[in-house]
Amino acid sequence: MSWPDVTVVDACVRRDGRGGSPTAVADDDPAATDADRRTVAAAAGASHAAFLGPVRTPDGGLPVRFFTAAELSGCGHGTVAAQAVRLARTALGELNDRQHTGGRTFDTIAIRRPAGIEVWFDQGLVALRHPAPDERTAIVTALGLTADDLHPTDAPRIASPGTPRMLVPVRDRSALLRVRPRFGTLTEASRRYGLLGCFVYVPPVDDRPGAARMFAPAIGVDEDVANANSTGCLAAHLLDTTGARTVAIEVEQGDALGRPASVLASARRGPTGITTRVGGLAVVRDGRRRDG
Repeated sequence: MSWPDVTVVDACVRRDGRGGSPTAVADDDPAATDADRRTVAAAAGASHAAFLGPVRTPDGGLPVRFFTAAELSGCGHGTVAAQAVRLARTALGELNDRQHTGGRTFDTIAIRRPAGIEVWFDQGLVALRHPAPDERTAIVTALGLTADDLHPTDAPRIASPGTPRMLVPVRDRSALLRVRPRFGTLTEASRRYGLLGCFVYVPPVDDRPGAARMFAPAIGVDEDVANANSTGCLAAHLLDTTGARTVAIEVEQGDALGRPASVLASARRGPTGITTRVGGLAVVRDGRRRDG
């Protein structure tokens, strides 16, 4: 089926409004099949698509579903795009709301800024563990990294806000740009260990943002322009390893794809573990406007 009224959003652009991850956003159609939904992102020239449900859940959440070649249990930059579209359809300057995705309802806020719409959302608890030696070796080898590429003091970690992925630190931005994964091998290793993919990063230092590349061929995305959920996972990892009470970071992404992007995240310790908030600036290319 052809999907009417698809809005394309550049999610997680840099502070000046450049770049970002093209993301398709549309109202969901109850008559559509998941096979239909899987075609929308590619048809719109995007890697991901977000579908806004028509009826709120009992706890007040607006249902949002995300698709690439498969349905995802969550999508950070897709959430930024979805909430930016919701605000853009109104005459409001700010929209505080709740979103329901992947069986969880969480708070969101969208605010109009001069360069776009700033969106933040509560990512929730992030679970952390150290990878098993064979798990680490399989992913690092599939990425084509050498011992000299790896970070001298940081180490790979498995982080999960619901779906696990491996965080892999490298020495510097030159090493990051040199990463050339063997995608077939990485797909097999990711599926074998139940990973969404791997987030290869250079940690932020002082006031300089970090940098990262996200590879997720197991879900049909060889390289993501911006991965917001993994940025939240990185904030949780940095909080855990530094022993701080709170951490706030900015991570630049997308440069290797010619689509500069930036994601913000914060992490704090709570009674049940480490929780994170993730944010980004979005530019809505086109779409309908509604009063509200």
